[in-house]
Amino acid sequence: MSRFPSRIICLTEETTETLYLLGQQDRIVGISGYTVRPPEAKQEKPIVSAFINAKIDKIIELEPDLVLGFSDLQADIAAELIRAGLNVMVYNQRSLEQIFDVIHSLGALTGTVDKATELVDGYRSKIETMQTATAFHSKPKVYFEEWDEPLITGIRWVHELIEVAGGENCFAEKAEFQDAKRRIIEDNDEVIKRNPDIMMASWCGKPFKLDTVLEREGWQDITAIANNQIFEIPSEIILQPGPAALSDGLDAVHKIITDWHSIKT
Repeated sequence: MSRFPSRIICLTEETTETLYLLGQQDRIVGISGYTVRPPEAKQEKPIVSAFINAKIDKIIELEPDLVLGFSDLQADIAAELIRAGLNVMVYNQRSLEQIFDVIHSLGALTGTVDKATELVDGYRSKIETMQTATAFHSKPKVYFEEWDEPLITGIRWVHELIEVAGGENCFAEKAEFQDAKRRIIEDNDEVIKRNPDIMMASWCGKPFKLDTVLEREGWQDITAIANNQIFEIPSEIILQPGPAALSDGLDAVHKIITDWHSIKT
C-alpha cells in the first residue's frame, strides 16, 4: 500500500491546479465543475461536484483515498463523505500565507515537498519583487466588489494582493472576516464617502454588469466612476485561493494599478 494517496478528488479548483503544478495530476480522479485551470483538467477528469453540492454516490463509486475541500461552505459535503467512510481534508485558507501552507500541505501529502517549496518560493519572490517596485509609489484607493446585492467587499487574500500590487484597500477593516456576511457594506453611500480611485469587481459566479454600477445613486461622483477606472477581474483568477490568485490574479491587479499611475502622470 502506498504511503501517499493515489486516488484524490478535488472539490474546488485550487487544489486541482496545485496538484497539476506539482506534476501529480495522475492522482486526481474527480474534480469540481467550476474548474477552469488548468484547461485540460475538464477534458481529463470526471466532474463530481459544484461548490456547495456534490454527487456523493459518484464520489463513493470512484473509491478515493482522499477528498480535498475548501471552507465551511463545504462542511455538509465533507460530513456526508466522512460518514460514508472516506478520508476528507478541508482547508480554510483565507490569506496569502495560508495559501502557501496549503501548497506545502499538498506537497507533503503527495511526496513532492521539494517541488511545493520551489513553487511557494517562486510566488514569494514575485510578491517581494512587486512590493519593492511599488514601495515608493503613491497608492490609489481601491474598492473591490465581490458581490452586488448586497454589496460585499473583498476577502483577505484579495486585500493582500491589492496591497502587494501597490494599492490601498478602501475597506481594509472588513478583509479580516472570512465569512461574506461580515464583509457586507450596509450603506452604498459608504463607498461614495471613501471615494476610491479604482473600482475592481469580480462577482462570484456571475458576470459583472457595468450598467448596474453606473445606475447606482450618487456613484457618478466617485472618482473611479467619473474617471472610468472600473475593471472586472475574472473570478477564476482572483477568487480562487490558490495558484491563480498568486499568478494571473496578482498580475491583473498590478496592471490596473500601473495603468492608473500612467494616466495620473
